[in-house]
Parts: sequence; C-alpha cells; structure tokens
Amino acid sequence: MSLLVFGLIFLTVTLSACAQLALKLGVAKPNMEAAIQSGIVEALIAALMSPLIWVGLIIYGLSVAMWLWVLSKVDLSVAYPFVGISFLITMAFGAYILNENVTPIRIFGTILIASGCLLVGKSA
Repeated sequence: MSLLVFGLIFLTVTLSACAQLALKLGVAKPNMEAAIQSGIVEALIAALMSPLIWVGLIIYGLSVAMWLWVLSKVDLSVAYPFVGISFLITMAFGAYILNENVTPIRIFGTILIASGCLLVGKSA
C-alpha cells in the first residue's frame, strides 16, 4: 500500500470522526434535545436548522468521496479494517472535547480494535 493511499485512508477515517463530533455537538444543543422530546417531525426540523448537523453531514460527504477513491485503489478487505482507527480518534474527541468518562477497559478495548486494523493493513 502506498503512502498516499495510507494517508488518504487515515484522513478519511479522521474526517469521519470529525463528522461524528459535529453531529454529537449538534444534537446536544438544548433546542435539539427539546425537539427530540417533542417528536420526530420537530426533531427533523431542528436538525435541518442546525449548523453543526449540516457541518457533520458535509464532512461525511467529503469523507465518502475520498473513501470511494480509496476503494478504487485498495481491496475492501484491506481498506475497511482501518475504519477501526476512527474508534481511537472518536474516543479521544469524547474524552478531550466532550469531557466524557473514558474508562481503562474502554481504552484497552479500543486499542485492541485499532491494533487489529493495523495488523490487517500490514498484511496487504
């Protein structure tokens, strides 16, 4: 696997984690939480009005476009396990940006997943 392809895979999974962060921040807003409690229609309207949700969706769109290019260059069985790296990035975002409680067992499990992804990648 070339350094360019590996870099784009890493960028793609990083963008995916960034999209998750934006979506989480978007749904955590008080007006969004209230809309979710009111019902599906209200929640959809609030989501359509949320800049953070739009940012998350746009980042996902960019990530998907890049992922399509990656899939044109690498076997799916090689590329897809790298998605596990996004677990590490997302956990770091949760801990450092959202102040979520990240336990040692969660860290260990996430590292196991990411390690497996790296081993699969090295086998390519």
